[in-house]
Amino acid sequence: MARTTTIELHKEEMKFSAGHFTIFSATHRENLHGHNFSVYVALTGEVSEDGLLADYGPLKQAVIARCKAWNETFFLPDRSRHLRLERDAQGDYKAHFNGEELHFLARDVTVLPAANVTLEELARVFGEGLVGDGAAMARDRITHLLVKCASGPGQWATWEWGQHG
Repeated sequence: MARTTTIELHKEEMKFSAGHFTIFSATHRENLHGHNFSVYVALTGEVSEDGLLADYGPLKQAVIARCKAWNETFFLPDRSRHLRLERDAQGDYKAHFNGEELHFLARDVTVLPAANVTLEELARVFGEGLVGDGAAMARDRITHLLVKCASGPGQWATWEWGQHG
């Protein structure tokens, strides 16, 4: 009989500090501010005859690497209906919102494939980056992956991936 297990990862290195603003409508957004975010990942799958699910070291290292890459940056969404991004001649960013023009140095910005910079979108972008095309998940017999992003104690958003077959 197949046995499944869930491995939960929430290490000290699985955190990052970043700035952002959330867009609520075509005319209303938050002021620029930041959070100390943390990331939690759980992987579920079948335990092998050797008594393990998978070598989750590479997945853990991928989470830590993404946290390091996002640390001390300012997030801008590139799929917003209300915010338009452009690059100037130096490669820096101009963000246009409701008649405002906000300027950011390219070295300070992480542009996310997201409609907004919210916990919901951060968890999704983070999770999709880990899953990729799903080949590594299938190879390691991982059938379910859960990613949580928090902007502080008690405030989480969850994204889930699962394969059924």
